[in-house]
Amino acid sequence: MPRIASTSAPRDPLEIGRVIGDVLDPFNRSVTLRISYNNRVVTTGGEFRPSEVVSQPRVEIGGDDLRTFYTLVMVDPDAPSPSNPHLREYLHWLVTDIPGTTGASFGQEVVCYESPRPPMGIHRFVFVLFQQLGRQTVYPPGWRPNFITRDFAELYNLGLPVAAVYFNCQREGGCGGRRL
Repeated sequence: MPRIASTSAPRDPLEIGRVIGDVLDPFNRSVTLRISYNNRVVTTGGEFRPSEVVSQPRVEIGGDDLRTFYTLVMVDPDAPSPSNPHLREYLHWLVTDIPGTTGASFGQEVVCYESPRPPMGIHRFVFVLFQQLGRQTVYPPGWRPNFITRDFAELYNLGLPVAAVYFNCQREGGCGGRRL
């Protein structure tokens, strides 16, 4: 029997992992975003243990030039547990005014990095990059739980993301993988 070639495009890993939907609306990637912990690059849907993500990661951003600025948001949409994410989205890190072609260390850390420590289940930790209209003042939210990336982007007129990546993480003794 002859095989019929699929004409549909491969699904976006952010859709498969339900990051598109739970955290973000569909968007077009236009900037490179490279996140690494101890020289291990975060790949969308990759697995890390809490002991591997204790310190803030190295963040490298593409872009056109140093006059373009970016905001980086890191959230956990599965807090406190994937089966009952009533703290969705938990804000782990917020850095603004990152010049293009540099990294987060050149930006303004608005909310300091809090290392992932999922108490139960497999959590997604999502990094979202927005292009700013220019240098701007972003105020830290008064809380970390129930941060809403979409509302934040709207409040600061950031528009849709320009890049995003996520990794899965579970407590050190946990086993198994995320079912999609």
